[in-house]
Amino acid sequence: MGISMSNQNQSEIQIKGIREGLLVTVSDGKWEDIQNSLLLQIQEKEKFFKGAKLALEVGIREMHAAELGVLRDRLADRDIGLWAVLSSSPVTEQNAQVLGLATKVSTPKAERKIKTPDNTIPGENAVFINRTVRSGFKVLSHEHIVVMGDVNPGGEIIAGGSIIIWGKCRGLVHAGADGDETAVICALELAPMHLRIANYFATSPKGKGKPQPELAKVVNGQVVAETWKLKAR
Repeated sequence: MGISMSNQNQSEIQIKGIREGLLVTVSDGKWEDIQNSLLLQIQEKEKFFKGAKLALEVGIREMHAAELGVLRDRLADRDIGLWAVLSSSPVTEQNAQVLGLATKVSTPKAERKIKTPDNTIPGENAVFINRTVRSGFKVLSHEHIVVMGDVNPGGEIIAGGSIIIWGKCRGLVHAGADGDETAVICALELAPMHLRIANYFATSPKGKGKPQPELAKVVNGQVVAETWKLKAR
């Protein structure tokens, strides 16, 4: 936030923070009045200015080296360092350089905004069960259900959406209980006592061989199981 002050001669001083310290911008007017106004403001806000590094912006004003030197010394007496003078006047710029003052300050570059394509994939609600569902326990939800564990014989999972079991499925599982025939049932080992998707039933055949991750779904009015492989869609 800038600070501004006007004196009786309508000279105006604006002060704002920059990376290197404070930037003081002065308008047209008698230099002696502007200098006195600046020093008065510094006196009134001594704690704010103490130890500050100050850059002076004077626009097209032509300033002699002696004027800049006096200001630098008077600021130094107040523990303020004048380190730069900014001006569009070649005379002022040259005189500032003679005194060893900088004539440019760094300005932060505007952040480059990179427009990225909208590749957000909409998600769906699900119930997450971080335990094994043991015999006598039932999990019921109108959403999807994810089980991080086994579903033991006698355990039940009933979901309005799909069911994903990161473990062995040996209990009763019913996906698409609200009639969703696109629901699926996935498990690292799919050997349920009873499996149902929407209104379609299936049972696990005996002697299936080596357990493997499987996915059950409805195809042409029948529940079929296939190897569960992750793939891009």
